[in-house]
Amino acid sequence: MSESIRQVDAAPDTADQHPVTETPAAAEPPPKRQGLLRSSAIFSGLTLVSRFMGLARDLVITAKLGASQTIAADAYYTALAFPNLFRRMFAEGAFAAAFVPDYAKRLASDGKEAADRFASDTLATMAAASIAITIACQLAMPWLMMAYSYGFLADPAKFKLAVILTQITMPYLPCMVIAALFAGTLQARGRFIIYGFYPTVLNVVMLIAILPQHDPVQAAYAASWGVAVAGISQAGLCWWGARRSGARIHIRHLKLTPEIKAMIRRMVPGVIASSATQINLFISAMLASQVAGMRVWLNIAERFYQLPLSLVGVAIGVALLPRLSTSFQTADTADTQAAMDQAVVFGLALSLPAAAALMGMAGYLTDGFFTRGAFTSEDAANAAKLLFHYGWGVPAFVLIKILQPAFFARGDTRTPMNFSLLSVGVNIALGVALFFTLGFQGIAIATSIASWITVAQMVARLHAKGHWTPSVRASGKMIRVMLASLGLGLSVAAASHVRPLLEAPLGDGVGFLGAKEIAVLLLCVVGGLLYPALLFAFGGVTPSEARAAFRRRKGDVATPVTGDPL
Repeated sequence: MSESIRQVDAAPDTADQHPVTETPAAAEPPPKRQGLLRSSAIFSGLTLVSRFMGLARDLVITAKLGASQTIAADAYYTALAFPNLFRRMFAEGAFAAAFVPDYAKRLASDGKEAADRFASDTLATMAAASIAITIACQLAMPWLMMAYSYGFLADPAKFKLAVILTQITMPYLPCMVIAALFAGTLQARGRFIIYGFYPTVLNVVMLIAILPQHDPVQAAYAASWGVAVAGISQAGLCWWGARRSGARIHIRHLKLTPEIKAMIRRMVPGVIASSATQINLFISAMLASQVAGMRVWLNIAERFYQLPLSLVGVAIGVALLPRLSTSFQTADTADTQAAMDQAVVFGLALSLPAAAALMGMAGYLTDGFFTRGAFTSEDAANAAKLLFHYGWGVPAFVLIKILQPAFFARGDTRTPMNFSLLSVGVNIALGVALFFTLGFQGIAIATSIASWITVAQMVARLHAKGHWTPSVRASGKMIRVMLASLGLGLSVAAASHVRPLLEAPLGDGVGFLGAKEIAVLLLCVVGGLLYPALLFAFGGVTPSEARAAFRRRKGDVATPVTGDPL
């Protein structure tokens, strides 16, 4: 019941993945396609940079704020999460899915002025709505916090700090709505550099804000103000980029034109699906508020398992999903079967080793990277418990991304949405039950179980409809991939077990890195080199198949896949 549930949203509008849209560039001759491919590669690289910068940011913040030993950490992560509950419903998925195709269509058929006029009306509408939500939340924050973080009521100082910090960060919501609109115009115009870079601004600004701080509470204030400043900076950067691309979008008075009403109607299904997910996150946050430091542990676990998801998302978005899309559109049954087999095999070839590594060295990762300053080894151990159980859910999170297009490409959006809502219901019920029986790690267990249930439902429905069943060859490769991943998991687990032997030759480390940091980085590098050798040795994927999977075919269009700005 954490943010990983975003992977099971019904529509392709998760916070980890912007919708696939057909931009004017997609209709251009092949030379333009190559330009889009280069832009998508740059965009994908910037997405990964943002993920690594986010990890660096969390390393500094946890060292400054700690987790279970201070009131600052839980209060800060509450302030960070609260505006995101609304951002994920309005500023990204549902809004982008409704706005970008309309803007791109008007840009191609009606001209720049008509498209920019539509964007200006949209800006006025969305900005007004998000500002109204922000003001209402600011005024009602003490009462909202009683529901969202009722566990904080036992500690008045923590409760008060959470209220104040969340009031500071709430303006991030309208900033992200504005940034999302201008980023959408960049996406529609085939400009992906600023679109991919602007999430990184948050990490840079927050690092600058928090590095000089020493007191945990003051550091929490600095980080929260950094969120607000970063939001303004991100919106300004996207506005500047859109203007440089030729967009002329201006503030207008609010006017609900027929076009705006139609866009809002198209947003409703996405908002409903996303709202179901946010209910799940809301209940998770309520439960987490009862355990000091748990919101920090959840954030750390998420940071680790989201990194391989970003890597897989890049691979799928740039190479595999376009193949699926082309096959579905041409109604080539044989190629559709081959495309689905290839997508699932490669998705597992990238996600199963990540799962094995996260499970095999969960404690080494959290302790090796995060235990310093106010963040204790006990905090690292608790974060590792969550990471372990999210780890075995990683392949399911990835498979959901791969299987959803098999429904969407056939015009079936209802089935994935129904599966998603059922998954959220299971997640909530199971998460509450396991939290009170097994402890805080029950939240992670529930999320992974619910995601695998969704995968099972999707595979069963595709099989029943005759749309896709894994071929014998693909099934054999999946088994080989599992064996290679098992070998990797056992190897890193053994290395974690003899951790003192790995760290001893390194002494005190070099520079700002200590022995444990260097050792865990080296272990990650060795594991990254070992897995391809195991994969090729077991025959899960051959070198020629790997090259073919990432070779663009004529007519394929690169699909950028982005990550959560936070």
